[in-house]
Amino acid sequence: MKNTFLASGMSLFLFLTVLVACHNDPLEPEYGTVQLRFDNVVGAQELKLDSTTYINGSGEPFTVSRFTYFISNIKLKKADGSEYVVPQDSSYFLTSQSNPASRTVLLRNVPVGDYTSINFVVGVDSLRNTMDIGKRTGALDPGGAAAGMYWDWNSGYIFLKLEGTSAKAPVDATGKRNFVYHIGLFGGYQTKTVNNLKTIQLALGTQPAHVIVNGKTGIQIKADVLKVFDGVKPLSIAALPTIMVSDSSKNVANNYATMFSIGTVQVD
Repeated sequence: MKNTFLASGMSLFLFLTVLVACHNDPLEPEYGTVQLRFDNVVGAQELKLDSTTYINGSGEPFTVSRFTYFISNIKLKKADGSEYVVPQDSSYFLTSQSNPASRTVLLRNVPVGDYTSINFVVGVDSLRNTMDIGKRTGALDPGGAAAGMYWDWNSGYIFLKLEGTSAKAPVDATGKRNFVYHIGLFGGYQTKTVNNLKTIQLALGTQPAHVIVNGKTGIQIKADVLKVFDGVKPLSIAALPTIMVSDSSKNVANNYATMFSIGTVQVD
């Protein structure tokens, strides 16, 4: 009888030990997906390439034939100040109005929680700009996805391209009235240059991005082309139809740094 009692007591002790041990096991991290959708607009209108005429703040009519820019170094921040930083090698995206799929960015394995703001860089940081070409793949491949967005002669990425036509632009060598804004420069590698990298911080307002296990949280980010012309320093197509590596490029960069805003936030 005594042996039976001892055996039962030992079994109960082992059961409780296992139960406590299981209870103290650390919880597995839980993740969801965040989908960023970049919607390009012109004021209150949808951006349409080559077909719609818009008016900038200088009263100049213009159409857009190309609008492309790099987004990188994405961070999501919670109300308590903690951040989720997208892994560096997975944090470079090239969005283009002509390629709708490129304007949707999926961030996988985002820790669950409520995020109240998002940070990102317009452009490609100096470290990645100067990294061995073998480590610049995907959206950064100058011979692939980034073709046309890299200056071989200047060893650097073009952060943003805005091209189009305007009746106010002078006739160029092609006989057309084109405007061309190609903005890059990260501060220089061997020779100092303007630094046109811009960090954008957007608050999500009263509706935080609620990331749930195995769910997909959508954040719409609007980019307003008019801000390129009508931002911090007004830009006239007639006065400056072409801007690339001149000092005027910093004014364009300061302008487009103001073009982003949050649209809708939703959880699927």
